[in-house]
Amino acid sequence: MGLQSGEMRDRFWLVVKEDGHMVTARQEPRLVLISPGCENGYLTLSAQGMKKLCLPVKLPRKNPVQNCRVFGLDIQGRDCGDEVAQWITTFLNSEPYRLVHFEPSMVPRKSKDVINLFRTTDEVAYPDCSPLLIISEASLDDLNTRLEKKVKMQNFRPNIFVSDCSAFEEDSWEGILIGDVEMKGTVRCGRCILTTVDPDTGVMDRKEPLETLKSYRLCDPSERHIYKSSPLFGKHFAVDKTGTIQVGDPVYKMIE
Repeated sequence: MGLQSGEMRDRFWLVVKEDGHMVTARQEPRLVLISPGCENGYLTLSAQGMKKLCLPVKLPRKNPVQNCRVFGLDIQGRDCGDEVAQWITTFLNSEPYRLVHFEPSMVPRKSKDVINLFRTTDEVAYPDCSPLLIISEASLDDLNTRLEKKVKMQNFRPNIFVSDCSAFEEDSWEGILIGDVEMKGTVRCGRCILTTVDPDTGVMDRKEPLETLKSYRLCDPSERHIYKSSPLFGKHFAVDKTGTIQVGDPVYKMIE
């Protein structure tokens, strides 16, 4: 779930099995049909056929802290309670799932433990390997010229998408400044089967746009130890200086 607003932190909530293992739209494609929001210190969840659910961002201390597993690495999360657990389980018609929240006092995962090219200072809560994924509008347009059925930016779930640049220009960005936030480009994003989940229907077709991306966006053979056979679309960025960004902010390339 991605959202950003003041005290809300992007991708600090995680659906888990009762044993703490992460659950994503790779396992439960209909998770993409749940819309998160933010209202007056509450996380809101909405989905078709379900009553809107409001959950305080600051959870009661009595809620237990659970040990979780995200991409094979240990991390904690505070349990968000039975009501939201039942809500998610009912909507997905699944085995019992729980929702947990990462709190600032908890120990984050080291990005370097996921992909060795990150710096030792790069840390992340529940996202795959970095706090920010950036994709340009031109890259999506380029892909869509090659597809029979067009896809949306939501298929790729970036935190930030950028207009007015050339296709795949983001691949070359190292240090950038947006608003007063300084970001460091790290690795490109190797895409998986999650991109084949239709964001409007929650149906995974397992083929497109992944097959088309593989036809022209595989890595150089010298980088196969990093990306293996995953096609590349978008770039991961670490945050070197925190601050505020807003829709419409220009993107500046920083000179080293």
